[in-house]
Amino acid sequence: MPTSERRLRARGLFDFFKDGLYAVLRGIARHASGFYTAFGIFLVAGATLATACTVLFVALAGRVRSGTTQAFDEGVLSWMAAHRIWWLERSLLEITALGTGLVVMAIVTVAALFLYLTEHRYSSFLLLVATGGGIILNNILKLSYDRPRPQVFEWVTSVASSSFPSGHAMSAAIVYSTVAYLAARLQKRRWARITTMLISFLIIILICVSRLYLGVHYPSDVIAGVVIGLAWAAFCMAGLEAVQVFAKRFRAPALEHERDLDPKERQAAGLTQ
Repeated sequence: MPTSERRLRARGLFDFFKDGLYAVLRGIARHASGFYTAFGIFLVAGATLATACTVLFVALAGRVRSGTTQAFDEGVLSWMAAHRIWWLERSLLEITALGTGLVVMAIVTVAALFLYLTEHRYSSFLLLVATGGGIILNNILKLSYDRPRPQVFEWVTSVASSSFPSGHAMSAAIVYSTVAYLAARLQKRRWARITTMLISFLIIILICVSRLYLGVHYPSDVIAGVVIGLAWAAFCMAGLEAVQVFAKRFRAPALEHERDLDPKERQAAGLTQ
């Protein structure tokens, strides 16, 4: 086996990805004339990534509009209708509440207030922007596609808006992934960070399954909701990381209490002498 290949496997592809990311950040920080210029450049890069994810969403939406997914969607719901269990139905009816507006806003309010009071104000702002932007985006998409709700079997819960994309799936993907990300940034132990992310992932999956089991969404609705929700959340998270890297690069005092950069991140941001 060639030496270069052995080194690649020893380090891992993730390490090379991180090195590439740090190189990009270092290059932007060196050539930007000021904090807002650097932040703007990074936002453009983040917007490009978000656009790519949006293209995937639009591709799925196009298949939905053309009816390509209809047979699959109805087949999945018909299978669920044939395998309904009363206690599972009741359990998922409670779980689906985790994606409702009232519960989501309560979680966001408590988390944002905690972050603000503990001097993590950029993190608090990120959570509010991610949530508020997600609500606006979901409403725009629902009005644009205006897909009727499934009629495969009788709904177990009441709904009012159109079907595509799923608001519950989208809000769950945005809020729970963002909260988990912000919580993981404050945790020092790796197992705690992994556990936090796994719990977040499990909640998102259960909410998505509940929307199908209750008969109020097609599978393509919840898949689209998760895809566009994670795309928006990732864009917001990238924005926070950009603020942290470049604010430390230009000695911005507002990030004094935010998470400290590790040595490699400090080198990437040009903080080492």
